[in-house]
Amino acid sequence: MMKAAIVIPARYGSSRFEGKPLALIVDKPMIQHVYERCKEVSLVSKVIVATDDERIKQAVKSFGGDVMMTSPDHSSGTSRIAELLPALKAFDIIVNVQGDEPMIMPGAIETLLDSFEEEDTDIATLCAPITAESELFNYNVVKVVRDIHENALYFSRQAIPALRDDPYRLWLTKASYYKHIGIYAYKTNVLGKINKLPDGTLSKLELLEQLTWLEHGYKIKCLETNYESIGVDTEEDLKRVEKILLTKGMFD
Repeated sequence: MMKAAIVIPARYGSSRFEGKPLALIVDKPMIQHVYERCKEVSLVSKVIVATDDERIKQAVKSFGGDVMMTSPDHSSGTSRIAELLPALKAFDIIVNVQGDEPMIMPGAIETLLDSFEEEDTDIATLCAPITAESELFNYNVVKVVRDIHENALYFSRQAIPALRDDPYRLWLTKASYYKHIGIYAYKTNVLGKINKLPDGTLSKLELLEQLTWLEHGYKIKCLETNYESIGVDTEEDLKRVEKILLTKGMFD
């Protein structure tokens, strides 16, 4: 049986919301909510926070979590996790859960891990149906199209597929659209390889790191889920998430 670990990249600096991993949701810092949700995943044997900031390190230690320090120079969560690979050699699969996802559901992570029962799965991620036109044409909502084997063909900030002969208002009635949920699982050896790839042309244009992996021939299994991701990028997002969690009774 494959051994899996979850690593939660968490940085203090953010142009829109500095220090957000430490922002309180009721009585806990956001990073603690993420960590505790991840600890509920039965298929993993380790959860670690990867951070570049001593304040986040101390916060994680205060609630009994595992934490490791990384360089402040990383441009993505993938590269931050890859720095820790020498300490993660005992694990076959690494799951990347962002530190601003306090609503992450254990079942969504388990869906990713289940996909590695297929020997040819090297990288896995999630997608969810788009039902609102406001999401379909929002550049901040990343879309994905897949092949018949659930492998990603392309990710874009544009609405894809495009319906050449129909007005925008009809697109959702004539085709299925999916938004990317930015949680990844990688085979440990594959993570080491993709971290060394030079940025691809498409990745630079769309500002989506996963396009580099596709450009270099890696397959990304993209599984459908009902999990609705609400990442926290602003204080308004934080209030929205807090309200939802209180309503659903998800606090301990």
